[in-house]
Amino acid sequence: MLQALLNAFKLPDVRRKLLFTFAMLVIFRFIAHVPVPGVDHARLRQLFASTPLLGMLDLFSGGAMTSFSIAAMGVYPYITSSIIMQLLVPIVPRLEEMSKEGEAGRTKINQITHWLTVPLAALQAYGTSTILYSQGILPNFGLHGGAVIPTIALVLSMTAGTILLVWIGELITENGIGNGVSIIIFAGIVSRLPTMLGQSLIGERNILGMFVFGVLGVVTVAAIVIVQEGQRRIPVQYAKRIRGTRMYGGGSTHIPLRVNSAGMIPLIFAMSIMLFPATVASYLRTVQNELVAGIANWVYLNLGTTSPLYWALYFLMVVGFTFFYTMVIFQQQNLAENLQKYGGFVPGIRPGKPTQEYLTRILNRITWLGAIFLGVIAILPFFTHGISTTLVLSSTGLLIVVGVVLDTMKQLEAQLLMRHYEGFIK
Repeated sequence: MLQALLNAFKLPDVRRKLLFTFAMLVIFRFIAHVPVPGVDHARLRQLFASTPLLGMLDLFSGGAMTSFSIAAMGVYPYITSSIIMQLLVPIVPRLEEMSKEGEAGRTKINQITHWLTVPLAALQAYGTSTILYSQGILPNFGLHGGAVIPTIALVLSMTAGTILLVWIGELITENGIGNGVSIIIFAGIVSRLPTMLGQSLIGERNILGMFVFGVLGVVTVAAIVIVQEGQRRIPVQYAKRIRGTRMYGGGSTHIPLRVNSAGMIPLIFAMSIMLFPATVASYLRTVQNELVAGIANWVYLNLGTTSPLYWALYFLMVVGFTFFYTMVIFQQQNLAENLQKYGGFVPGIRPGKPTQEYLTRILNRITWLGAIFLGVIAILPFFTHGISTTLVLSSTGLLIVVGVVLDTMKQLEAQLLMRHYEGFIK
């Protein structure tokens, strides 16, 4: 692997892409440390320690929310916008038509996704700032009196920070290596690892706990790689066509149906829904109405991240969302229709609707393994939280890190193989 990395740096264009990606990540880390003025950082740290939802958002911002910088939202609004567009494509006829127009249609959908990111980022910035204002962290905030202009400036600056990060991600995708948005999230997660390790070594001195944590991390990463790369290959034959005196087609290939086609999206869906009730309840526990306070207290205690009920529901929701999102993506691909259009067929299966039903049946079977695996990965922190109080085995973070590393290695592999070098994957 080391030799393959050296070979990559020997190639001028690959070296340029790697250095460009690294330079963009350095700029991203500088942006992540530009704070919004007027924040009480001591109270902010206390809020993050008691609010899991903000901790999840901090994961995607690369730690920028702990200092409440202009990049505090990270690229999370863009991810939300992308998920919304993927779900709307099969529902809205006009968007479905665009998706079938080839590259031009995908460009239009991508443009709509970028435009949708702006209001989502502004809304999220205002919502998060409102929570901080209610906790006394942002004293000069609100749509009243002399706080209007500072509020507008804060929301605009945080929205601009998100758009700037998305733009940097697009630059990495076009001129660097890998998917830019994913690499930005990856860099944010990895950048927090040295701090977590240092706190565990200095604060806890729990060497045995760190060893067990490391072993669990390695085993989990290996399992993620195996499942992420696992696929069921459906053989496909193409009919021979005669045009004039020449014969075309007649080849054979396969359709790779992945065990985990949904990636980390079910985890994000389930986590957002599960954290929302407890987060709202935490602000209603102190209200004057005894009934509302009692219900909020029950929700906070039974649906908090320390409750077994929370993790059981989390597991079931991850499994459910895995099937839902996999079917949505599969329906958008129109595999049976495209196969029939280009003269392809699955041996022993009639083209058209029977092929669609066959592929759906196979995908449902293998998705069970991927869904249960994602569910187990999701509840892994519940079983590891007693090992260390500072080290947290984040399921979403691990999936992002492993997925980005695999994708980047594959792109480097393709670059090396095109130039007859031995790649990373033996």
